[in-house]
Amino acid sequence: MARGEQTERGARGDGELVDRLVHINRVAKVVKGGRRFGFSALVVVGDQKGRVGFGHGKAREVPEAIRKATESAKRAMVRFPLREGRTLHHDCAGHHGAGRVVLRAAEAGTGVIAGGPMRAVFDCLGVQDIVTKSVGSSNPYNMIRATFDALGRQMSPRMVANRRSKKVTEVIGRRRGDATDAN
Repeated sequence: MARGEQTERGARGDGELVDRLVHINRVAKVVKGGRRFGFSALVVVGDQKGRVGFGHGKAREVPEAIRKATESAKRAMVRFPLREGRTLHHDCAGHHGAGRVVLRAAEAGTGVIAGGPMRAVFDCLGVQDIVTKSVGSSNPYNMIRATFDALGRQMSPRMVANRRSKKVTEVIGRRRGDATDAN
């Protein structure tokens, strides 16, 4: 498989989890008799309902590396809050190493505007409308970790209300466009 190739491996019986192969890397170790090749795989797993995780696996054969990465991703799944089950609650940024990402909430019908590894994360997460930008490193490992860092900063109105000991309606306030706007 080519570097950076993404494939959808489909839904599994584990509560309808979807896994995406993001990256495969071939490494060589030089030994007395020549070279020994190994493979590392980066996989993203999600339920398309707000839970997603990523995993890294290494082995001598590609299928074994993918299996290890998938199991690692299933163990590392995290739930993130989504607005209306389709986009983020607010814009945010994240970084890991030299990889930086900016995530912006989008209106319905926008679609997933994301490149490479970030698209795999949002497809598995269940996000339908989002605009993203990757700045700095294009290393898939750093991009995915930066994306998870940004998603970890997401706060729903319910989370903010609990933190401030208020009601959700007090936190949200009036929406834009209300007829009762007072100066």
